[in-house]
Amino acid sequence: MPAPTLVVGAPCWIDLYSSDTGKAIDFYGRLLGWKAEEADERFGGYFTFTKDGKHVAGCMANDGSTGYPDAWGVHLMTDDIQGLADAASSHGGSVEMAPMEVADNGSFAMIKDPGGSVIGAWQPNEVKGFEVTGEPGTPAWFELHTGAYGDAVSFYHDVFGWDTHVMSDADEFRYTTLGKDEGALAGIMDDTGEPSGWNVYFEVADVDAALAQVTALGGKIIEPAQDTPYGRMARVEDPTGTAFRLVTSP
Repeated sequence: MPAPTLVVGAPCWIDLYSSDTGKAIDFYGRLLGWKAEEADERFGGYFTFTKDGKHVAGCMANDGSTGYPDAWGVHLMTDDIQGLADAASSHGGSVEMAPMEVADNGSFAMIKDPGGSVIGAWQPNEVKGFEVTGEPGTPAWFELHTGAYGDAVSFYHDVFGWDTHVMSDADEFRYTTLGKDEGALAGIMDDTGEPSGWNVYFEVADVDAALAQVTALGGKIIEPAQDTPYGRMARVEDPTGTAFRLVTSP
């Protein structure tokens, strides 16, 4: 399996904020073949998921005290988390959670971009991030849908250091990527039709078979499978209503 591309500005980790971690362990275990590692009480019961022994995601219980809904969160790599937090506030964003050290693992912060979407920042130390991506059962793509497209593109360029490339600038489809063509690592889509937010795509061998499994496991299909130039895709929710996307790449 190829190693993920972990560079400054790029997605390096995802985690699930879930009101029912037991259901999450069962659902993602059956759907994507994940195994849950033992929760670490030093970090509030946070635990990690592995796929074939390689780390792919984390999970934290949502007890409702923060006011945040269940969601998949994306984290971008940085080599200067305090400088990034300072820059966010001066570029139309805000700091939702100030930089903090996570033992010897690294340092973490939560940022809100100009469109209101929350994004994590991770400055690695002993823990770098994903150990595998792009294979069946692992994260494959990361995409921001936002109604503040221009401001968001500028923000991720100026604050996270994105090397931005305009993939399309038509009225019906505006899209900018981090990196270019086959080297792209994430995207930003102009989308006023749904709430702003980061989307995680998981690679599966067969989207249609995976959709049948989603419903059998208590999830819901939000957008049925459709063929695109980038693969066959669908949008679903897990049993607690957390949205994510499935893709079978060409």
